[in-house]
Amino acid sequence: MLREADQLHHRGKAQAPRKVAKPKGYQATGPNQVWSWDITYLATTVAGLFFRLYLIMDIYSRKIVGWEIHPHEKAEYAATLIRKACLSEGITEKGLVLHSDNGSPMKGATMLATLQRLGVVPSFSRPSVSNDNPYSESLFGTIKYTPAYPSNPFESLEGKRSPAPPSQAVTAMI
Repeated sequence: MLREADQLHHRGKAQAPRKVAKPKGYQATGPNQVWSWDITYLATTVAGLFFRLYLIMDIYSRKIVGWEIHPHEKAEYAATLIRKACLSEGITEKGLVLHSDNGSPMKGATMLATLQRLGVVPSFSRPSVSNDNPYSESLFGTIKYTPAYPSNPFESLEGKRSPAPPSQAVTAMI
């Protein structure tokens, strides 16, 4: 009946779904070639309030090259973190790939300008496809479901920030 009435085409004000190509794949053959980063929520003692864990991981060595905890998601925080990570890892040559999802801090003008200045190539996953950033998602799952992860929510940012090296500090946090 719909075919006869020529009503099988897309109707309404919303745009028809579009196909988005899978992002270009990058292969790391050594450390500091491809990094993956993301932001996850950390529960607090106040219902509905969360801290954000910003974390960057080298996908070749699985080394945590940078992390910070902030009360909000901002491109400025992300830009500062990537600058610190590049400095601590001695990244001086252009070509490092930084893969992330499509969150606003990842695509913010401050973050993209910082990446360009550092010579870091941004790589983004497809919209609404969580498994395009599997390294970060898997790491967050490991962090949150390990028996050492605190059973009570975090009370303050100061208690979770520490001057220890990133891999030790994140391990200590959980």
